Amino acid sequence: MTLPQAPWSQDLYLQALAFAARRHGAQAVPGTGFPYVTHLASVAQEVMAALAAEPGRDGSLAVTAALLHDVIEDTPTPAAEVESHFGPRVLAAVLALTKNPDLPKQDSMADSLCRILEQPPEVAMVKLADRSVNLGPPPGHWTPEKIAAYRAEAQQILDRLGAASPFLARRLAERIAGFGN
Repeated sequence: MTLPQAPWSQDLYLQALAFAARRHGAQAVPGTGFPYVTHLASVAQEVMAALAAEPGRDGSLAVTAALLHDVIEDTPTPAAEVESHFGPRVLAAVLALTKNPDLPKQDSMADSLCRILEQPPEVAMVKLADRSVNLGPPPGHWTPEKIAAYRAEAQQILDRLGAASPFLARRLAERIAGFGN
């Protein structure tokens, strides 16, 4: 009996997870004390659930990008190192998911969303999953205005990228509805 093939490479998952864990090192998820790799694994899990619900996607690209989505933005890892380990498609995905630090904060999300839309839909899936994961209980020190702004930004992500994955769009819409309530 032949076992069914996973919609993503398990070996590539392990390679990307180890790479991300080494690069993020002792970083923690803000406000939790958990190692940052738990955030990455949570985003990857959301993407894997969507891949199971929406077959026919490039699961290896989606899961690898989910695990590496913050490695350039939040660590000193050079883009060339991501490319040498994971190839140009994964690098393009990670770069699209990385905010441009040279832009004013109010312009960085719109810029990132435009770059994500130029990529395969699996990259948009990562952004939808990332924001869904980030919409847990807001930190206690956030003001009502900060909560409202974060919710509005999440809605912007949903509006621009939701068509890439109905499964993740529903998930994010549910998280937006409950955020900060």
